Amino acid sequence: MKVAASFLLIAIAVVIYVSNRVDQPLTPKQWEALSTVSYIAFAKACFAFVVSLVTGNYSQVDKLWSIMPPVYVWIMAYIAGFQARQLIIAGLVTLWGVRLTFNFARKGGYTWRIWVGEEDYRWAELRKNPLLANPIIWFIFNLSFVCLFQSFLIEGFTLPTILTISTTPATVKPLNWTDYMATALVLSFIILETLADEQQWRFQQAKQKASISAKPLKEGPYKQGFIATGLWSMCRHPNFFSEQAIWASLYLFSVADTGRLINWSAIGFLVLMLLFQGSTNFTEVISTRKYPAYKEYIKSTPKFIPRLW
Repeated sequence: MKVAASFLLIAIAVVIYVSNRVDQPLTPKQWEALSTVSYIAFAKACFAFVVSLVTGNYSQVDKLWSIMPPVYVWIMAYIAGFQARQLIIAGLVTLWGVRLTFNFARKGGYTWRIWVGEEDYRWAELRKNPLLANPIIWFIFNLSFVCLFQSFLIEGFTLPTILTISTTPATVKPLNWTDYMATALVLSFIILETLADEQQWRFQQAKQKASISAKPLKEGPYKQGFIATGLWSMCRHPNFFSEQAIWASLYLFSVADTGRLINWSAIGFLVLMLLFQGSTNFTEVISTRKYPAYKEYIKSTPKFIPRLW
């Protein structure tokens, strides 16, 4: 984790340095798009914070994680005048959002009272930390990280779309091979993430049925308690790998339009990757405590990058 995190921090620093030297100032339309989605992200963070205080459920941002990116990119497409490149991005992000929302919903993430629903088990684990158990510290953490940081991060990894907004129809750059490659990659990783989530869902459903049978979990694939077959035999988190790859691939649309391999909008997906390093490590600490065999799984199976042989 330390090596990957260090690499990502260096990459972010490089992006900031290069962008400061070569990036062009945003056009009025681009500023309009950025300010509009930023206001919405801030309002969403405030809403999530208030609701979390009222209900004691700290997964309010989680519930909006798959909903807000399609909203952001369609707003950007509208401001741009629904140019071809933004329509492709909006279609892809909408497909991603519908699929992820469905997956979250079937796990109990939503109820008819939209502010309730199931809470991510990791927030409860974090509240056991002696430091975060302090109500004042948790209040600050909830406001700063859970609500504000995550809300602006969700906005952040959609921001490559802004750099595809042209001032006038005459300045719109035609689609090129980078656009086609980005489209193929995003679709491929959405399919991969779908397969990974479906395999995990079926495993957990079968495990739950086995747990109430006459011989619960004493033999068969459910004995160890976690899935390690299919895509999950190639890496420990194929769904997380796909999620990161989707947004890294979406960044290529900004490359296609600007002609610059490095631009400031890369910071969004790089920070997302950095977050996944920490959150996945924390998830695995919990899994190791819960499942004795998970330590061997960590030793034998890569974390994110699939092993193809």
